[in-house]
Amino acid sequence: MPGDRPTFEELSAAAAESPPSTRPASDGQGPANLSAVYDIPVQVTAVLGRTTMPVGQLLRLGRGAVVELDRKVGEPIDIYVNNRLVARGEVLVVDDHLGITMTEIVKSER
Repeated sequence: MPGDRPTFEELSAAAAESPPSTRPASDGQGPANLSAVYDIPVQVTAVLGRTTMPVGQLLRLGRGAVVELDRKVGEPIDIYVNNRLVARGEVLVVDDHLGITMTEIVKSER
């Protein structure tokens, strides 16, 4: 029943609301100093899978061609921010839009 599910816009608005612990402090100390970075755009990429093929095979692909990826159905997808792996998640469909939900945060090697 489509009417029972939240819309993509509702999910986006809910995700944009930060929990109280991450909101900037109003006294100018601590996390408030991070407010300058909140509007910096970042590139978010969700990778469903990968494959390698010769250029000749790529050029022979046509409408309806199936390209096998290195992931199985139900396996988590990789989520990159500015080409850095930051999380894994699942694909979801809300109304007619694709979305992702993060299920695991990947700790940095640095």
